[in-house]
Amino acid sequence: MPIALGSKAPDFTLKSKTPEGLKDIKLSDNFGKKPTVLLFFPLAFTSVCTQEMCDTSGGLGDYEKLGASVIAISVDSPFAQEAWAQKNGIKLTLVSDLNKETAKAWGVLFPGLAGIGDTAARAAFVIGKDGVIKYAEQTATPKDLPNLAAVKAALSK
Repeated sequence: MPIALGSKAPDFTLKSKTPEGLKDIKLSDNFGKKPTVLLFFPLAFTSVCTQEMCDTSGGLGDYEKLGASVIAISVDSPFAQEAWAQKNGIKLTLVSDLNKETAKAWGVLFPGLAGIGDTAARAAFVIGKDGVIKYAEQTATPKDLPNLAAVKAALSK
């Protein structure tokens, strides 16, 4: 069960692969500055995750107009995420939760996906500038996409 609306967002510092090398991305760096959209997804190089991240990347300007940053989190290594992003033109900030601690902290760890192991569930969160969760959704199955219109509506409030 995902973390509840009105809760303080659990902070994290996760690795992202950039052209300059590995970079630490810390959620609380946005607190007091701008809202953040967090998108948890199961695995890079899978069809539904590719569709979601390509669609979101293509609409990144919509989130920027609302003053928000977008961070996408999976249990893949940052190197796999980088290769996947380059192959598919994904421009989002992708961060690696390889040890699955962030997915656990947010209540979105999905056990035994397709018999290969635990992954992040597909989930979306909006965290306000104040660090409080304004929107939370975990989809019924990993094949279902989150309601990105509802995410944008939460950002507009």
